[in-house]
Amino acid sequence: MADTRDYYEVLGVPRSASADDIRTAYRRLAREFHPDVNRSPEAAETFKSVNEAYQVLGDAERRQAYDRFGHAGVSGMNGFEGFNGFGGLGDIFEDLFGFGMRTGAQAHRAPQRGADLHATIRLSFRDAVFGTTEQVEISRLEPCDRCNGSGAEPGTSPVRCPTCNGTGQVRRMQQTILGSFVNVSTCPTCGGRGETITTRCSQCVGDGQVGKTRTIEVKVPAGVSNGTRMRMTGEGNVGLNGGPAGNLYVTMQVEDDPQFQRQGDDLILEWPISVPLAAMGATIEVPTLEEEERIKVPAGTQSGRVFRLKGRGVPHLQRAGRGDLVVVLRVVTPTNLTARQRELMEELADTLGENNVAPDEPGFLERMRSVLGL
Repeated sequence: MADTRDYYEVLGVPRSASADDIRTAYRRLAREFHPDVNRSPEAAETFKSVNEAYQVLGDAERRQAYDRFGHAGVSGMNGFEGFNGFGGLGDIFEDLFGFGMRTGAQAHRAPQRGADLHATIRLSFRDAVFGTTEQVEISRLEPCDRCNGSGAEPGTSPVRCPTCNGTGQVRRMQQTILGSFVNVSTCPTCGGRGETITTRCSQCVGDGQVGKTRTIEVKVPAGVSNGTRMRMTGEGNVGLNGGPAGNLYVTMQVEDDPQFQRQGDDLILEWPISVPLAAMGATIEVPTLEEEERIKVPAGTQSGRVFRLKGRGVPHLQRAGRGDLVVVLRVVTPTNLTARQRELMEELADTLGENNVAPDEPGFLERMRSVLGL
C-alpha cells in the first residue's frame, strides 16, 4: 500500500524546498534506509516510502499536481514501482554513494593499484639540514618471475571456471518483502576471476606475486625536519591485473643537536659570555653550521641579548634560501673566586655603588617573542 503521509513530511523538507534540497534529503535518507545497508525490519518499508515521495517531489510536473490536489493528483501518474526506475542496484549505489558496482569477473579483472608501504629513516641533525642519501630496506610484493604473474606453472594456462562458466558470478533467486530479486554473488570456485588454474606455479603457488626484500636508495633533500614524509612513487606493492604499483612513504626521524635548537627553519644558539666582556664589550666568535662567525658585543650587554645572523639557519625545503641563526647571549656569573678575584670584585662593587644596575630593558622572553615573531 502506498504511503499516505505527506510526501514533504516523509523527506523531512518544507513545501518551499528547492529541487536541490529535495534531492539532498532523498540521498541522505536513501543512504540510511537502503535494504542493502540497513538490515532492520523497518528499513525496507521506510526506503520504499522515501522513494515514492521522491518520485513525486523530484519531478516538477508531479510535484505541481501533488501541491494542488494532494495524493489524488498523482495517483494515476505511474507511482512507485519498486527499484525498476533506478536501472538496477548498480545505478542505485552509483547515485547514492558516489561509486558504481563492479561484480564478478569484471571487478576481479579490473586493474587494481598495489598497496602502499611505509618505512622510517633516522637522520642526524646535520644530515637533515644539508641533505643526504640513505638506504632503506623494505619487503614488498613483486610479480612472480617464474610465471610472469599469471599464477600458472609455465607451459600451462588458466581455464574457464566450470562453476560460473567464466562470468565470475553465481546467481540465485531470493524472495523479499519488496518482491523477487536475483542475488548475484562472487563465484566461490574461482573467486570471481572467471577462470581457474589447473597447475599452480611452483614458486608463487598460484598467487602471481612473491615477496621480496629490496634496498631502496632515498635521496633526502636539505631542510627536512622530524616527521617529514617523502613519497616514492611506484616503490610499493605491485598492482593486480596491470594496475600501477603502490607508493613507498618514508618518514624522517631527526636526532637533536647538542648546540642548536630548531624553530622552523631558524636555529637558536645560547652562547655564554663572561661578565667583564659583557660589561666592556668585545668581539666574540660563535659556531654556526659551517665556520665560526664573529659578533660584535656592545658594552653593557645584558644576559638574553639577541643577535640574528641572516642565512645561517636551515635551508628551506621547497624554496630557495635559508633561515637565520638566532644567538642568545647568556652572561655567566663567576663562581669559586680566588682570594685575589674576590678582592677585585669587592673593589669593583665599591666603585660601582649599589644603584649601578642594568637599565630597564625587555625581558628574555619578550626578546625571544619579538625575534621569532610570536
